[in-house]
Formats: sequence, structure tokens, C-alpha cells
Amino acid sequence: MTDLKQMEVWFVTGSQHLYGEATLKQVAAHSEQIAKSLDNAAQIPVRVVFKPTVKSTEEVTAICAEANNAKACIGIVAWMHTFSPAKMWITGLKILAKPLLHLHTQFNRDIPWSDIDMDFMNLNQSAHGDREFGFMVSRLRRNRKVVVGHWQDADVISQIEGWARAAAGWHDWQGAKFVRFGDNMRYVAVTDGDKVEAELRFGYAVNTHGIGDLVKVINGVDDKTVDTLLEDYKDSYAISSALLNGQAGSLREAARIEAGLRQFLQEGGYKGFSDTFEDLHGMVQLPGIAAQRLMKEGYGFAGEGDWKTAALVRAMKVMGTGLKGGNSFMEDYTYHFEPGNEMVLGSHMLEICESIADGKPKCEVHPLGIGGKADPVRLVFNVAAGPAINASLMDMGNRFRLVVNEVEAVAPQHDLPKLPVARVLWKPLPDMKTGCAAWILAGGAHHTCYSQNLTATHMEDFADMANIEYVKIGRETNLYQFKNELRWNDVYYQLKTC
Repeated sequence: MTDLKQMEVWFVTGSQHLYGEATLKQVAAHSEQIAKSLDNAAQIPVRVVFKPTVKSTEEVTAICAEANNAKACIGIVAWMHTFSPAKMWITGLKILAKPLLHLHTQFNRDIPWSDIDMDFMNLNQSAHGDREFGFMVSRLRRNRKVVVGHWQDADVISQIEGWARAAAGWHDWQGAKFVRFGDNMRYVAVTDGDKVEAELRFGYAVNTHGIGDLVKVINGVDDKTVDTLLEDYKDSYAISSALLNGQAGSLREAARIEAGLRQFLQEGGYKGFSDTFEDLHGMVQLPGIAAQRLMKEGYGFAGEGDWKTAALVRAMKVMGTGLKGGNSFMEDYTYHFEPGNEMVLGSHMLEICESIADGKPKCEVHPLGIGGKADPVRLVFNVAAGPAINASLMDMGNRFRLVVNEVEAVAPQHDLPKLPVARVLWKPLPDMKTGCAAWILAGGAHHTCYSQNLTATHMEDFADMANIEYVKIGRETNLYQFKNELRWNDVYYQLKTC
């Protein structure tokens, strides 16, 4: 999985030559102290790198160009210690291609009541210096995250951490490749979309390989590699007696598929994939456990040719790196409409990532009513209770829309002895009827990425970086206001594309 400590956000402070060298030395010293403090904050998953104070148009433009070209740099944190005339920022902000966070802070937490004088006031001008900078960013219609508060405050650090995670996911998409084995599931609308526009907007490429290309690699996997995977299975899962005895061949075939898929992805430099059960000619069984385990390693995946969700799963896995809990391809499968206890049962035929499992998964083989293949091997498990989100990305024709529903997962209330799939139960917020109605009104897909460790705020920051529409369904959602929000968004994006 991605090592986020290999990524950097640059701490850039704005000032000007008006105040003299002594003041500028203090500005630099304060800025370096803040940057080092943020860099040492255990909560922030990436490096925070101090950069020299920018004091002119040339210096601003140079640092923005340098950030664009620096592979490790995933974004800039900007702060105006003094007044920094915003015209000097125009060219730099126009060319800046990395995400921007505006930290509205000041070096001192408190006003030194008995000692404050004009020298102090000239040095510590963030209260209005940041407003000058903020005007120019708004004037340029530039998306950015604004964080307000003292730099040592826990909430400020938490907001920077969340933005940095979103920036890591966005950075990972730039130049990424995702492969589709076969086409989209026939006649399905929401899982398809404009791959050219996606590459323009998101920075990743999606291309298709015929299933025969993959089958050739799978068939070339040697027995030693299969044996190694089987030992891993035995150590990691509770394997059913059927797979250890009469159906051991099914387990070997599942391992061979996993090894072949991994080899194909590694050799092609792919960060994720999709497939469809309608187009797996030459494969003995559907890749159930293979998709589950590859997702745990950090690959994006979605079924039925859904490349948008596969890419989103990958981004959310990068964003959640190092946090407790997991991220997985998911689908709203069926409902429980018991009055006062309404719930969604989320699952999929086979492919739910074991990173969200509650306890040791079972490894089993069972018939599958679709696909026309041999009985596939899969991991079966429940998912723990707790707060979570479902996120889905749709192509709305003139724009992409990211819709997020905050949910509350609940512990299984009954055994499901005849349902041999990974599954999770959740209650949509604000309630079942409102949450589901809002999702449908927003055109939300049936495929999502289910996350235990990310929040709606992470996804809002991510959508802001991608410059796409973001719609949240949460505790405060009111359907009347929500429908108005969708209408206003439609008007905005119609005007934007004129």
C-alpha cells in the first residue's frame, strides 16, 4: 500500500519587503517553527515541508511552478504572516496545479495585553493579511480548503490531516491506470460513463483488455506460486472442510486466478480493475477471493465494468492509509423495513474487501446462480458496528457528481446461515426513508465505496480538489432543502458549461 510519508505538503508563507530584514527574519523563524510542529504531529500522515517566505510576484510564481514539478509535493499550505499584497499571487495561483489549503492562523495564540505595541502589530498581521490573500483566491475562482484557528489547536491539526489525506488520494489518481476486463454489464447505465472526460477531469486512464489477455497470464502461473498462496489462505482464514477435501481443486484454481490477476496488474502498472460476470470466457470461476484480497492490498475494484467505483475505491484506500478500519467496494443489496428498525443489507455476489471484516473471515465455496462458471471461492464475514460512509461517483452528462451518505453500521442481529457472502448492515442517516429517497433523487449509484475510516469531510475536500459536484446526505438532511440543492446545482452547472 502507499507510504504517505513519501508525500509532502509545502508550507508557504507570504509577506513583502516593506517591513525590513529584521521582521522578515522573524517571519521565517515563526513559519519554520509552525511547519516543523505540523510535520511532527503524529496525526498528519504526510511530510510538512517548510519553504522560504515569498515576498514578490517572482518568488510566488517560482514556488508554485516548483510545486507543480515536484513529484513528492501533493499540495501547498499557504499562510500570510504579515500583509502580502495579493496582486503578487495572481500568476502563481493561476498556474498552481496542486491542491491548496489556506491556513488562517497566527503565530501567537493570545494577544500580549500588557506588551502589545505597533512593532507587534506590524509583524502579526494574519487577521487582515489572510483576508487580502483570500480575496485573490476567490477572485480567481480557485477551489481551496480554509482552516481557521491557532496552529497548535487539535481541531486545526485534524482539519489539515483530513485535507492532506484527500490530497494524497487525489495525487494517487494523477497518471494512474485502471483496467477493465471486458465491457460494462449489458444495458446498465450508472456504472458506465465518459472515460475521456474522466481522464481530463481526474487524471487517470481507463482502458479495456479482452479477458483472453488475462486468462493467458492466469494459465501461466506455476504450481509453486499457487502452493505459496494456499499456505497463506490456511494461515489467514477458517477454510471450510469442503475446500480442504473434495473441492480442493476449486481452491487451487482460485489461488491461480489471484496470482494471475496480481501479475497482470503489476506488469501493467495498474492501480485497480473491474470485470463483469457476463464476459469471463476461459476462466474456470469468477474471481471472488482474488478481488477481495487484492483490494486489501490497496487495489481498486468494482464489479460489472464499473471503472468509476474501482478508481474511487483506490483513492479512498490511499486516503485511509494507516487509519483503523477499511474501505471496500459495496452495493446496497436488500432492505429490512421493520418499523423503528429499518436497515440496509450491503453486500455483493463475492467481492467485499476483507479490510472491513469483523474477525477472521471464513473461506468457502458455494454455487452462484449467475455467470455460468464453476462454484467460486469467496471470503465470508460480518462487518462491525460503527459510523461509516457510502460514497458513489456518477457521470451526470455535463459533470461528475460525488454523493456521500453518512450511515451507522449495526451489529448483526441474526445469523445468516444460507447467505454465503460478506455482508454489513447499516442505517442511513438521517433515517431510512429520507436517506434512501435523497440518494435516489441525487441519482446515486447502486455501487459505492463503503468506508469505516473516512468521513464526509474527507470526501468534500476530495471533490473540491477534483472540482466536481459534491452532495452530502447526513444527519441534518431535509428532503425539501435537498431537492432545492439539487435544482440549484443543476442551474449552476448548466451556466458553468455555457
